[in-house]
Amino acid sequence: MYRIFIVEDDPVITEALCAYMVKWGFEAKGVERFQDVIAEFATFDPQLVLMDITLPFYDGYHWCGEIRKISKAPIIFISSANESMNILMALNAGADDFISKPFDLGVMMAKVQAMLRRTYDFSQSAQPLFSHGELVFTPADGSVTIRGEKTELSKNESRILGVLLQHKGETVSRELLMNKLWETDSFVDDNTLTVNINRLRKRLEAAGIEDMIKTKKGLGYRIE
Repeated sequence: MYRIFIVEDDPVITEALCAYMVKWGFEAKGVERFQDVIAEFATFDPQLVLMDITLPFYDGYHWCGEIRKISKAPIIFISSANESMNILMALNAGADDFISKPFDLGVMMAKVQAMLRRTYDFSQSAQPLFSHGELVFTPADGSVTIRGEKTELSKNESRILGVLLQHKGETVSRELLMNKLWETDSFVDDNTLTVNINRLRKRLEAAGIEDMIKTKKGLGYRIE
């Protein structure tokens, strides 16, 4: 089931879009905190975004650019501000299409379905995003984005962080981490894992996230 994220400040339009999406078998959610759209986006992890231009706090161009830092999910603008300059600004910000208000729900759904078909291989699901506080982890390219700043991780750092975020709130054993990293622990000693954990911690601290990975002595590691 595809997830559609709706960034629209008119509750009547948002409710109508959500109901129509559900009718067609999609999961849909309207943004609730317009001052923190990225956090809601990362938590919902949608496959497509419907974005208005005029919004509280920041406009749609801003949020489109912020989403593009962490995701390649298609973004379709829906707005009555349909002058050529607004359409060009939306596309330059990273949008994939523009639908003018008022719009026919059937035409809008046809565009959404076409965009999903072009974007995703039906035999494969899109890789999810993981979030923790101000941090967004993108497994596709092994990067973390914190307050709009992107940091590239090494292959091992990315794998470690992915496993810990997948099991957030649980203690992950050293054995499980080594199996996930190298598929077998036959050629990996404890010191090698410790070095990689410490490197990941330092990289996160340099990006502004301190004390995120907790050591549970004798058990493993944990992200609360």
